[in-house]
Amino acid sequence: MILGLTGSVGSGKSTVSSHLRDLGAQIICADEIAREVVAKGSPALLDITREFGPDVLDPDGALDRRAMARLVFADAEARRKLEQIIHPRVRERELQLLETYRDYPLVVLDIPLLYETGAEDICDRVAVVVIDEKSRQERLMKSRSMGAEEIAARLAAQMPQEEKAARADFVINNSGTLEQTREQVARLIAELDIPGFPPAKH
Repeated sequence: MILGLTGSVGSGKSTVSSHLRDLGAQIICADEIAREVVAKGSPALLDITREFGPDVLDPDGALDRRAMARLVFADAEARRKLEQIIHPRVRERELQLLETYRDYPLVVLDIPLLYETGAEDICDRVAVVVIDEKSRQERLMKSRSMGAEEIAARLAAQMPQEEKAARADFVINNSGTLEQTREQVARLIAELDIPGFPPAKH
């Protein structure tokens, strides 16, 4: 089974993804692939430099992710151009990995922009992680040192979490404790009822 996992920035999606990995799921993380795709010397980074200029590179010639983020989250057209460079390459790699992991009982496609990129079409079911706005602000300010304006710009570039929740098969509310989130993941796994998952522990 292919489970799509998504959630808006700061929702705690990575926490849920990590727990699913601990249970034995094979995780395909779009963020990790995106970092690989734009690695120093890659064709994608060359395309990005041609499009946006050398100011988006750090002194070592790697992508300056914060500088890139400041640019694209302030300019919808710049963000669209960046996505045209990155998204097709990420999707190609995701499909390669899905083929590699085809014999696993559960493969999780961890994609922040799952609905925005149409990736739900390659998923059997979709789970969305949501969080209350107060907790989101506190977590992002603490974990990523993001200010309120930066958080608002990131959220504005994504589908509202209410819409994601309405479209998803499962909703995991990550506003409470870690144990409460794990209990919801356990209920999700029980509802999916996948033969051979979670794998028996010896």
